[in-house]
This record gives sequence, C-alpha cells and structure tokens, in this order.
Amino acid sequence: MKQGFRQSMAWLHTWTGLLLGWLLFAIFVTGTSAYFQEETTRWMTPEVRSVPVDPARGFQSATDWLQREAPGASEWSVYSAGKRAADLQLYWVNGPDVPADAPTEARLDGNGQKVEARETLGGWFLYRFHYDLHYINWYWARWIVGIAAMAMLVAILSGIVTHKKIFVDFFLLRFGKGQRSWLDAHNVSSVLFLPFILMITYTGLVSLATHYMPWGIAANYASEDKFFDAAFPWPAPGEKTGVAPLAPVAPLVGQAESEWGVAAGSIRILNPGDRTARVIVSSAPDAGMSVRPRSITFDGVTGKVVERRDPAGAATATEGTMIGIHAGRFASVLLRFLYFLSGIAGCVMVASGLILWTVKRRARLPDPERPHFGFRLVEKLNIAAIAGLPLAIAAYFLANRLLPLDIAGRSDREIGTMFIVWGAVAIWAIARPAGRAWIEGFAATGIAFAAIPVVNALTTDRSLVASLLARDWVFAGFDLAMLLLASVFGFAAFKVARRQKPGRRVRGADAHSRQEAAG
Repeated sequence: MKQGFRQSMAWLHTWTGLLLGWLLFAIFVTGTSAYFQEETTRWMTPEVRSVPVDPARGFQSATDWLQREAPGASEWSVYSAGKRAADLQLYWVNGPDVPADAPTEARLDGNGQKVEARETLGGWFLYRFHYDLHYINWYWARWIVGIAAMAMLVAILSGIVTHKKIFVDFFLLRFGKGQRSWLDAHNVSSVLFLPFILMITYTGLVSLATHYMPWGIAANYASEDKFFDAAFPWPAPGEKTGVAPLAPVAPLVGQAESEWGVAAGSIRILNPGDRTARVIVSSAPDAGMSVRPRSITFDGVTGKVVERRDPAGAATATEGTMIGIHAGRFASVLLRFLYFLSGIAGCVMVASGLILWTVKRRARLPDPERPHFGFRLVEKLNIAAIAGLPLAIAAYFLANRLLPLDIAGRSDREIGTMFIVWGAVAIWAIARPAGRAWIEGFAATGIAFAAIPVVNALTTDRSLVASLLARDWVFAGFDLAMLLLASVFGFAAFKVARRQKPGRRVRGADAHSRQEAAG
C-alpha cells in the first residue's frame, strides 16, 4: 500500500474487474435474460399456444390425462413454471411391466391437450448457464462462478472507495469524448444502479452458500443426503394395498390455494388408484418472495389433510427470500422490466470497464501501433466477449427456427450452434485488426438479431404482424426486442466505423485513445 489507500483500492478495482471481467459479462448477460426465461421458452416453442391456465382446472385436466395414458404408474407429477407459463409439464414413473423405453413425460396446454413441441431447452439453458456454465462439471462451474462473484463484490466495494465524486457521477454522461466518455458510461451504469448490482452479487453468493461453505452441514448431519432429506423431504410411494378411486384433485388444489392465498405450482400423486394414494400440493415458485414452497399432503382417496409443511424457520426463510430476491420470480411486469434494465446496466458496467482498461493504456504505450502481447490479448478477448456472446445468443435463437424439427439431439445442437458461433467470433477477432473486428462483430450481431423476426415469420405462423393482430404480446414483444437489439448493435457498428475514418483522427496518443474508445 505504498501509494496510499485510495490508490491501492483503485489497483484492486482494476485488476479484479479485468481478470474475471469476461466471465462476469457472460454471467450478467445470460442472468439478465433469465428475467424473461418463460417468455423466451414460449417463443422457442411456438407449437404451444398461450392459453391462460386456471391452476385447479389445469391440474385436474392433467390428472385426467395421466389416468388415461399412464394408469399403472407408481407416481405422477404435474408442474407449472408459474403464472407466465403457457403449459404444464407432466412426469410419471412407469410400473415394472412397462418397457424401459416407454415415455415418462409429456406437455399439456391450458386446455389439457397434449402438445408436441420442438425439443429445446429455451430460456432455461441461458438461466442455468449463468451459474452452471456448460461443457464443464457443474460442481467446479459453481466454484468458478462463485470466485467471479466474489471478485465482483471486491471490485464494487473497492470502486466505491475509489470514487471521489460519487454523487456528481449520477449526472455526468458526456458523449464523443473518447476515454472520458467510457469512464462516464462506466460510472453512470455502476453508480446509478449500485444498489441492484450489490444486491444481485451478494444474493447470488448466498444462493449457493451451502456449496461454498458446506461445513455447517458437515457439523450437523452425517451426510449431505441427510441434510437434503431433512430440508427438502421427497416422500417415496409406499406399498400398494388395494385398488381405490382417486379423489378429484381440483378441490384439493383449491383448498390449498385458499389456505395459502397464493396459486399452486405443482402436484405429486403417489400410488394413484390405490388405497395408499397421497396427493401433495405445493405452492408456485413465483407465489411469494421466498422460493421455498409450502405444501399440503392429502389422502388420495378421502381427500383429508395428512400433513402441512411450511418451511418458515428463520434460516430457511432468509435463504429462500435471498434466492427469491435474486431470481425475481415474484416480480410484477413493471418490476420485472426494472430488474431487466438493471441487469442491462450491469452488462454495460462490466463491458465499459473492460474497454476502459485498453483505452487508458493504449495512450501510454511506447508504440501504440504495436502493443505488447498482454494488451493485444485483452483487446481480442474484449471483442470475443462483448461482440461475440450477443452474436452467439442470436445464433441460438436462429438455430431454434432453422434446425429440422425431427433431428436427434435437437436441443444440444441449438446449444452447440451458439458455442460454435462464439468460438468463430473469437478466432475472427484474433485474425483481424482490432478496429475492423469491432465493426464486423457489431455489424454481424445486428444483422443476426434483425434476421430473427424474419426467420420466425418464414418458419412459423406466428410472425410479428400476426402476433400484433392477435395481441400475442409475448411473441410480438420478443420480435420487437430482437429488432431493438439489432438497431443497437447496428448503431454501434456505424459509430465505430465513423470514428475510424482517417479524417477524424488526431495526432499523438489522443488519436489512439479516440480510436480505441470508438472500438
């Protein structure tokens, strides 16, 4: 700390932000998309029509369907992703006489009709990527994400200490000033949205607290399985004792919703059609701020309450609420948009910080035309992350529409397309001059996002015009969002290209600073 406390904090802020900045950018982008995870999944499964589902009626329809299609199963499960989901997911455990390759899952729309939708992981894949990554073991992925989140927390706190004019930065955003503009963008996005960025980073760490700090479990339970059995019980079907009709589930769901005052999110039926049948009704994941559901177990024949479970302990309630605040599933439409805009601000904060690192240092290089390897590496990784990841996500959406519907492993191929495109952008960034790679990367991303509504119109009957006429705001909103992203990236390509015109260059180090700032 030879240069003083503030300078030491500035050094810590710079290097913690840089070394894990590319990963943090990917986490912020995919995590922000998760606030519209259900809407993304609905757009990526156009075969499922958006029919409002009345929970009690929907669960009764699903149970009727299971009685017809899987009568000998030992267990039925019906899930709704929440009030924004258009369908119900059904799973069942076949009896011993059923072939091993027999179906064990189905999807029903709000009318109880089976839907044959294309195979895709939809928005769920982007949501899981932001903390499980992909192609690496989830255990280590969560450690990597945790280290990045901790680095983010350190960068935020050290950035607060470094700031001299934190109130003034609320109102300063100067365009066309090179390095000063990038610093303003970094300050405005981080200062104005500081409460959200602090909250989302801290609650993200808390969400995986037992993964990072398992010692509390080790001290109190014989194994992790014992802990999870106690914290999240999952009763198994008992021995069957004889045939008995299953009680209608709609009144049971209605009773549970009446007691809780919120909607049900799932039902499990153990030993359906037997005297030992049990119906377990659980609250919806978006029913409250805490993500830990309440449940009521009913006798499956008489409909009498057998057990009520409400995870209301202080530790459980705190943990569930922290995760709920992070995920934002409880949020209204307006609050969800605020979550989304704040997430976008986090993306801008990380991206502008990464670009600012090269802008500031290019001016100090002995020969800015021939930067050293470390500088060039940061520059190329910036292009691969900031231009490459959005283009890869656009390719993921395009693959959803263009891949054959009956191709084997379709969802894996969608994901594979995304990573192939991302890798191709990284190779392109290495092969091309940095200035040109920025322009080409942004232009390609703009074109890809603009192509999504067009390809959607050509491959489905749910085009933007048809969606607007049908007042299908999910599909119309998704297509309009793609066009908005296309215009943003197209404008970025235009601005960078304009900045790099020879006539706009000025002499000396400031010229390089301006050029990089544009890039």
